[in-house]
Amino acid sequence: MPTSTTRTRPADKAASPPRATAAAPKAQRQQLTAQDWIGAAKELLVHRSVDAVRVDVLAKTLAVTRGSFYWHFADREDLLKRVLLSWQEEQTEQIIQRYRRQGAQAEVLVAELAGLPFHGRAALRGSSVELAIRAWARRDEMARQVVDTVDAKRLQYLQECFSSLGFSGPDAKARAFLLYCYMQSESLLHNQGSAAEKAQRQQFVARLLVDRLGSEVAAGS
Repeated sequence: MPTSTTRTRPADKAASPPRATAAAPKAQRQQLTAQDWIGAAKELLVHRSVDAVRVDVLAKTLAVTRGSFYWHFADREDLLKRVLLSWQEEQTEQIIQRYRRQGAQAEVLVAELAGLPFHGRAALRGSSVELAIRAWARRDEMARQVVDTVDAKRLQYLQECFSSLGFSGPDAKARAFLLYCYMQSESLLHNQGSAAEKAQRQQFVARLLVDRLGSEVAAGS
């Protein structure tokens, strides 16, 4: 084979080596983490829809090449799965673990949980992401399964809180469901009422749900 001519031609020696084109993606990989991509995906999910969460759109948003995406994710489906798991970890697992470590009295804990939808910008941001994921779950099986898992874990934890207050299994389960519905409603209707009215609703719900007399009246009716 005529390999000697290709080794000695000056023009070939002067040509830019292939490594030069690979340097940019490598630098981008060092600057961006998987969480950066996931965070950008959540922004698109909230402000547009899951259909907008595409590799090319994300790369343009983050001002990087598409190639750097594949350093962190196998494909778009892998990204979407990790967006869901990130939401589950941040908005369910970590919150439950934090409350378990605090070891607060259950009655105090119920009042604090009822106030989660009012925790400022973090709560508003969290509810925006959650609403977008729930809309996604209405037409996607993978998202629906994660949402169902999250709901079940949250309800189980709330039930444990009421059980520790001495309520029976069915009663604790019903109160957990009511508290969870209230929390979801406050997130959905966050523009309804003044700050004072919201605080009044929160206190009323917390008192109502830990009221044993109300439980006895309901049982006897």
